[in-house]
Amino acid sequence: MEIILAKYAGFCFGVKRATQLAFEAAGKTSPDGTYSLGPIIHSPQVVKRLEDMGVKVLRDLSALDSGTVIIRSHGVTAAEMDEVAAKDVEVVDATCPFVKKAQEHVKELAADGYDVVVLGDYDHPEVEGLVSYATGRVHVVASAQDMAALPNMKRIGIVAQTTQSLENLRSVVSEALIKGTEIRVYNTICDATSVRQDEARTLAASVDCMVVIGGYNSANTRRLAEICHEIQANTHHIETVDQIESRWFQGVERVGVTAGASTPKWLIDEVMERISELTQDKKD
Repeated sequence: MEIILAKYAGFCFGVKRATQLAFEAAGKTSPDGTYSLGPIIHSPQVVKRLEDMGVKVLRDLSALDSGTVIIRSHGVTAAEMDEVAAKDVEVVDATCPFVKKAQEHVKELAADGYDVVVLGDYDHPEVEGLVSYATGRVHVVASAQDMAALPNMKRIGIVAQTTQSLENLRSVVSEALIKGTEIRVYNTICDATSVRQDEARTLAASVDCMVVIGGYNSANTRRLAEICHEIQANTHHIETVDQIESRWFQGVERVGVTAGASTPKWLIDEVMERISELTQDKKD
């Protein structure tokens, strides 16, 4: 059985940067403790490793007066950033630069008088952060259908969650052209997302089984799994190597493996090794 690992599986630039900053902060001795404002990335395994190094995950800053605070890769709300700045703490801002740019676009559009439309998952922390930077009217849509349900607006400014698909953005923009007379669109989708999705489509079409590795709470990993499943029904989304089942590979000649942008290399290596072992067991 041939096992093919996608070239761009695993950490994207923003996640790699965030984890490096977080582990560097964890490695320093902070007498008042080191904290992460929300999980640093959408990987329970990475968050657990940081916790083992003493980094505690906070839901809010109400009980914190000192120490080191790491801002997660997805960013936080404008109000939370103001709250952090007002406290006597050391701040490690691990917000992905692409997310930071999207936040700036939302703020700019709102200041220029646009009704802001954020394309993304309603309850995703990145989207919650983006919405908070709008000072005027702001709407969150997940699809063209959601856009169609909005009232007509004179000026519409559109920003996308960085892990959205280009196809979804195009469909929302097409619908916005019906709803508004002036449209300004910022394509804030990260290139790494588009590359991974395109590669997943190609790989899924050439194999008999797909394994997608990444947190179940990771939007970009779930989307990769959806894309692969649409093409290859024998697709499986896993978080850890323990979830692999040998029956998936019965009668399979080629297996494709990809991973979300928050999946560490050591997890990918474990999965690749386990699939190889199952293949060897069948030969023996």
